[in-house]
Amino acid sequence: MFTAERVADEKDWVKGETGDWEVIIGLEVHAQVASNSKLFSGAATKYGSEPNSQVSLVDAGMPGMLPVMNEFCVEQAVRTGLGLNAKINLFSRFDRKNYFYVDLPQGYQISQFEHPIVGEGEIEIEPEGGEAVMVGIERLHLEQDAGKSVHDLSDDETYVDLNRCGVALMEIVSKPDMRSPEEASAYVDKLRGIVRALGTCDGDMEKGNMRADVNVSVRRPGGELGTRCEIKNVNSLRFIRQAIMHEARRHIDIIEDGGTIDQETRLYDSVKNETRSMRSKEDAHDYRYFPDPDLLPLQLEQSFVDAIKANLPELPDQRKARFVSEFGIPAYDAGVLTVDKTVADYYEVVATGRDAKIAANWMMGDLFGALNKAQIDLSDSPVSAKALGGLLDRIGDDTISGKIAKQVFEKMFEGGGTADEIIERDGLKQVTDTGAIEAMVQEALDANPAQVEKAKLNPKLLGFFVGQVMKASGGKANPGAVNKILRAKLGL
Repeated sequence: MFTAERVADEKDWVKGETGDWEVIIGLEVHAQVASNSKLFSGAATKYGSEPNSQVSLVDAGMPGMLPVMNEFCVEQAVRTGLGLNAKINLFSRFDRKNYFYVDLPQGYQISQFEHPIVGEGEIEIEPEGGEAVMVGIERLHLEQDAGKSVHDLSDDETYVDLNRCGVALMEIVSKPDMRSPEEASAYVDKLRGIVRALGTCDGDMEKGNMRADVNVSVRRPGGELGTRCEIKNVNSLRFIRQAIMHEARRHIDIIEDGGTIDQETRLYDSVKNETRSMRSKEDAHDYRYFPDPDLLPLQLEQSFVDAIKANLPELPDQRKARFVSEFGIPAYDAGVLTVDKTVADYYEVVATGRDAKIAANWMMGDLFGALNKAQIDLSDSPVSAKALGGLLDRIGDDTISGKIAKQVFEKMFEGGGTADEIIERDGLKQVTDTGAIEAMVQEALDANPAQVEKAKLNPKLLGFFVGQVMKASGGKANPGAVNKILRAKLGL
């Protein structure tokens, strides 16, 4: 039987580690369109509002209420399609997808089926520890979101909040080109970086503004595609990886025990780290799609698309290439620093006019480490890009050493002030007076005559004296000056 312990051993089944099984993964990512109003009504879309406070008569499914297209949402979909290197379909059509949910008052969802607004495209991903992979985009279509059923307010009643009902979604459907949890995670992360750079979705998975339906199947390498199962509404990169690992192993265990996989929709339980059956997987005919009679087909002019394309912002891949050429940092660093627009903007401020590699090291090391420990997003960092740049300036002009700078950064992160304020207040300026340093060096030499003779024979032992001088100076002595004076006094 499948156990949680087995899920951690990815080498047991991931392609490339064994030749026994290949995992086939496709994703349907739902990205909420960044718009102040809904797809077919003027109701607001502000997150966190009181339940049922942002509901128009259209959203509530009242008789006789007609949907009206939100042109801005159409622009956002086209902009996203262009960012995915995808074909923009000048003709598209909205259809009714019929099914019953208590939080879907119309009894159907207005979506796009046969004629989506965006066709095929592709993006390149770089999974951690793996090679670059090109993932095909099957389509992007616009649709309205359903409401939300709330089950934890009562033991025997379900409450319905229709604030999300009618909110514009872009469903981005990939081709089944991914073969590991890491590739799937990297794909969603790349999508999130693209839509954030474009300003078409905020990509906040915790708020449900971006979530993924994960399709998983397994097969013997080169064999026919296996029966897939869909895991609905997974809302974090970590959960996506865990859900795939669990589901793939579940499929393998069933097949190896002589069973068969039933095509179905499943839910992922992050607490138990398992998937469970939700319903049998419906096919398109089960939804009884037909053209929405209240909405005319959408016919775009090529000039409309061209105008949007002409004003696209710099996308993550373009920014990564520019950071490598302009700042001279390694491609790996540039990839980390451009995966998200907020991170890239921050880095650009810190690196401009300074040593770009040192700036990258400080961001990826000290800053990210402190943010992760405090569980804070970069957008809420207590150390601004300007403030971190100011700290690097004090390292660059030898006001403080790199070691002291780490102490200063910790105090900055705790709200202790700017680098200059902390250095001045706490007396942390580096000792650069060669006379003072020479006196401390001589004192260290006089106190350790046996070590002096050893150091003359083995210059690697100079570190002992450097440590003694730094200790005597409270870490403020300029290390370069200490080394230079030591070598001179020892004749090295």
